[in-house]
Amino acid sequence: MLKKRVAIQDFAAESRLFNRRAIVAMLIVVALFSLIIFNQYQLQVVKYQDYQTRSEGNRIKVVPMAPNRGLIYDRSGILLAENRPVFSLELVPEQVGDMDATLAALATLISLSPEQIDAFLKQVRAQRRFNSIALKEQLTDTEVAIIAANQHRFAGVTVEARLSRHYPFGDLFTHAIGYIGKINSRELQQLEEDGEAANYAASRDIGKIGLERFYQRQLHGTMGYQEVEVNNRGRLIRVLRSVPAVSGQNIHLGLDVGLQLTAQQVLKQQRGAIVAMDPRDGAVLAFYSNPSYDPNLFVHGISSTNYNALLNSRDRPLINRVTQGTYPPASTIKPHLALLGLETNTITPQTKIWDPGYFMLPNSDHRFRDHLRWGHGWVDVYTAMIKSCDTFFYEMGIKLGIDRISDYMSKMGFGEKTGIDILEESSGIMPSRGWKRARHNQPWYPGDTVPLSIGQSYWTTTPLQLVVATAVLLNQGQLPTPHLVTAFSSEQQQTPHAPALTPVIQVVNPDNWQVVMDTMHRTVKDIGGTAYKAFEGASYSAAGKTGTAQLAAIAQDGEYDADSIDERLRDNAMYIGYAPFDKPSIVIAVALENAGGGGSNAAPIARQMLDYYFTAGVNQNE
Repeated sequence: MLKKRVAIQDFAAESRLFNRRAIVAMLIVVALFSLIIFNQYQLQVVKYQDYQTRSEGNRIKVVPMAPNRGLIYDRSGILLAENRPVFSLELVPEQVGDMDATLAALATLISLSPEQIDAFLKQVRAQRRFNSIALKEQLTDTEVAIIAANQHRFAGVTVEARLSRHYPFGDLFTHAIGYIGKINSRELQQLEEDGEAANYAASRDIGKIGLERFYQRQLHGTMGYQEVEVNNRGRLIRVLRSVPAVSGQNIHLGLDVGLQLTAQQVLKQQRGAIVAMDPRDGAVLAFYSNPSYDPNLFVHGISSTNYNALLNSRDRPLINRVTQGTYPPASTIKPHLALLGLETNTITPQTKIWDPGYFMLPNSDHRFRDHLRWGHGWVDVYTAMIKSCDTFFYEMGIKLGIDRISDYMSKMGFGEKTGIDILEESSGIMPSRGWKRARHNQPWYPGDTVPLSIGQSYWTTTPLQLVVATAVLLNQGQLPTPHLVTAFSSEQQQTPHAPALTPVIQVVNPDNWQVVMDTMHRTVKDIGGTAYKAFEGASYSAAGKTGTAQLAAIAQDGEYDADSIDERLRDNAMYIGYAPFDKPSIVIAVALENAGGGGSNAAPIARQMLDYYFTAGVNQNE
């Protein structure tokens, strides 16, 4: 049997194989080390800045700081809008694991209404998830203590102390100052389009109406921020850098608290508006619409119950009657029409007409009645104004024609917004041929001009427009821009705010202006004048014009009976006036809805306003 041959080892081949493997292994090791070194170079040298920024971002946070909102003062320095500290329960959505469970658990600790939860969830959907969002504001001390004791159970839930807007006079200045409220999605989108979203990173509220909205930029201020170092759990370690927020500017108003309170007191439950202005520069002294409402209801989110009560009220408290209430001006525009008649030589101070108690157009049997059924007899412009003779103005209006009336009255501001520094304003209607064609697709008839000549028909105006147009008379053709704000202030300085007067009427005969002023003065001081009884015994010289705006149609042979007419269709009472007569410092308009005659209802209210102005209020600060 043959024996198996034993192989002889080839040490040289094995050595070569080992060497090859060692070289390959070495190359792999070198390659790996090279890759590591290259990667370290990339991390520590090439991309050092990027990774340092990321690292700092994990260690350092930028915390935005909301500026303090500017304050609002009346003309005497009384605070009308302030910032008060409040505690609020806030959540950061991205830090909350289970939102529904968290809200349910919090509801067992403090009172949370379904409306509050719904409003919070809407905010969550509308805002970025890393923003802190208030679930409930104005926490009580007890609620703060309960949350603090249980805060360890809730990630992303904190109690924050913030400054909140407060209006100490409640409903007294609502329609002028307005209010602030939560920034909604539409407003946030507008801020982003305007490039201002970054300045609102820490802000929750924005002006909604009134001065709070019109002067939002000035009142808001500039956002500040803190760079803070945090640990891996997000807890603050130290503040690295701080840039303080710049508070908003304070604004100072021409409004007077005492005069405003007087307006509220004299109106009582009467629907209407009172506005007073300095005709020399347009500064608004009183601005009250009745009924009003408490703006503090809106600051932290009004309940649907309260809002629906305001929205559905027959008295419409949400309407700003000073600038949005549109009323037939009635006889309050007779001074303006008289000036037009004098300036165009349609009438002279000596012109007289016979008033039988009505006016008739040629070839018509329709009688446009005067308020005095038996007429005033022979009437000139003085008597027509003092006793408010309609027939005189019917005849003059027909001679003037709609074109001249519409053009002239438009220059005085009728049918146009006044430019006051709030956005809630109506333009009213100054009718013309073109307006009627566009609105009703009908031509203008002489029968339309007749009632227009006493401020009826299609003509509507706001109380503020009446004040401005009367100031044009006092300034002999110069129109003031009404403004609520008279100055801005900060820690550094105070800046006055007074828009210049604008010439709108070219004076043909300066004596005509004085004729109109005299007729308004005699309306108040002459026995038999429509405002005489209201101002009898006044310690100052006043002038004015009453007006009674008819809302319900009365048959030609019928008589006005207030008791048989729906309360909402009864006549409006109107009044415009100014004082002192020789050097006016205040012009006032009163509009009362469904109150009756202007001389018996609106003029006495104006008297009480002017009494306060001259005896205990604003005039003492002149």
